[in-house]
Amino acid sequence: NGLHPAVLTEGGLRPALQSITELAPVPVTLASCPEERFPQPVEAAAFFVVREALANISKHAGAHAATVGVERHDGRMIVEVADDGVGGADSQGSGLRGLADRVAALDGRLEVISPPGGGTRVVATIPCA
Repeated sequence: NGLHPAVLTEGGLRPALQSITELAPVPVTLASCPEERFPQPVEAAAFFVVREALANISKHAGAHAATVGVERHDGRMIVEVADDGVGGADSQGSGLRGLADRVAALDGRLEVISPPGGGTRVVATIPCA
């Protein structure tokens, strides 16, 4: 519903992502996430990208596992959520379209790579300098 969870506000992105990955209905590995804090709008966008991607995985992907990674590179935050599911995600669906809008509002971009039968990768690139 767009509200910021307390763990994100108080602890930052890493603990917030740990909390949602631990509760996911499929096994999720948090492969990387910096300890540092980022601007609040950037952390919020990253959190919602991961949360929505994990929700889509549990509803539609038929996946056995997923991986979440967050890295800082050249003044940008790169957020990637990947699964080993059926692929074929509709990037124009309301959830992914809403995420693309949220990321675009920060001058970022959202890419969905989802070949049929090949799993899905959702990659958000968000300026954070």
